[in-house]
Amino acid sequence: MKITFLGTGTSQGVPVIACKCSVCVSTNKKDKRYRSSILINLEGKNIVVDTGPDFRSQMLANDVEQLDAILFTHEHKDHIAGLDDVRPFNFRQGSPIPVYCSVEVDKAIKREYHYIFADQKYPGIPELTLETINNQPFILFEKQEVIPIEVQHYKMKVFGFRINDFTYITDAKTIESDEIKKIYGTKILVVNALRHESHISHFNLQEALNLIDLIKPEKAYLTHISHLFGTQQDIEAHLPNNVFVAYDGLEILM
Repeated sequence: MKITFLGTGTSQGVPVIACKCSVCVSTNKKDKRYRSSILINLEGKNIVVDTGPDFRSQMLANDVEQLDAILFTHEHKDHIAGLDDVRPFNFRQGSPIPVYCSVEVDKAIKREYHYIFADQKYPGIPELTLETINNQPFILFEKQEVIPIEVQHYKMKVFGFRINDFTYITDAKTIESDEIKKIYGTKILVVNALRHESHISHFNLQEALNLIDLIKPEKAYLTHISHLFGTQQDIEAHLPNNVFVAYDGLEILM
């Protein structure tokens, strides 16, 4: 299994429009962050988690030629706004793209992309099959179990996902104990860490480190990074030995 970080930034991305802070003007490419998303290659199948506004650029930057499934964490725009750009995969593969999402995301997609589901369809629109999931394991590609992990993004339900010994959690502020139990045994844990200061709907650094210390994965990676957090170099200088700051384009092999 190979995991590629397509984006590791917040809803505004990094750099932020019109900002001249030291992070936003950094020349280090690791400080340039698209909106958060990952690509999982599993035995030749490509799974994308979230299609934010940068989805097209992410597919081009990583030379992705095949898309077999999309998993959505939640319905915020920075996670669904690029969905229309699945069209080239439809044309290339000659089939709809399976989309796995909660009831809430299903409603948002049908609202935001109403033309996809119209009785009279305009030529060339995206082709999707929506598969509603709940907080129970489900199967991809007839054999691969995916375990949703429900977290709270302030008062919004968000799904993290565990596939084998890999767990991806973004936009979390709190996680109930029953959900944390699903994460134990994870070897690679990816978790959001917005900044140093507390935030109403995201883990800050200390909250992310607390979860990592509880789970004790072999390695952990921080994502959903704000320009207020600091540069890649500054953040990593103060992290435990097994914790790293993810960056766009980073690949992990498992």
